[in-house]
Amino acid sequence: MRVIRYIFWGFAIIALVVVAVHQLTHMTETKSATEPTFQPEFTLANHFGEEVNATTYRGNWSLVFFGFTNCPDICPTTLAEFGRIMDGLGADAFKLKPLFITIDPERDRVADVAKYVSAFHPAIVGLTGTEAQIAEAARSFKAYYEKQPQESAPNGYTMGHTSAVYLISPEGVFVRTYGYGTPPGEITKDLQNRL
Repeated sequence: MRVIRYIFWGFAIIALVVVAVHQLTHMTETKSATEPTFQPEFTLANHFGEEVNATTYRGNWSLVFFGFTNCPDICPTTLAEFGRIMDGLGADAFKLKPLFITIDPERDRVADVAKYVSAFHPAIVGLTGTEAQIAEAARSFKAYYEKQPQESAPNGYTMGHTSAVYLISPEGVFVRTYGYGTPPGEITKDLQNRL
């Protein structure tokens, strides 16, 4: 009798696990299908000093990351991953524009951004602008950033910011984000299915 009870409970637990997995899968699919889209807009200067805006990059897929050149970890890691993604795309790399938008215009002038992005990959475009332009760009992407006091940092402050990477379609519409730490190979595979 005890053996039958154990078998019954075993089947019951398996059935609950199957139902839970199905529900989680359905919830994930529903969320991604209903995730709001937006069309980001900005007017900034690229790292060559030329004025660009969101329409400049239409016709190509874009990976967009907000960061700053004095960032000790998240920003250099992400831009190094941009380089691996571009290399991984091979002949299709020309269909993608990786954009780095600084959220620290006080320290990140055109020359600073140019030097920074060129250290990671020649395809990465660095963008900067006035405080108002940066604020408008971040608002357009629904990205967060703020100045945070830190005595050991240059000029006595660092920047807190969104660490996700935004994928923007050739039509200029937000498609999805990749969370910080998403393996470059995973992003490359996703992009290969889209390009």
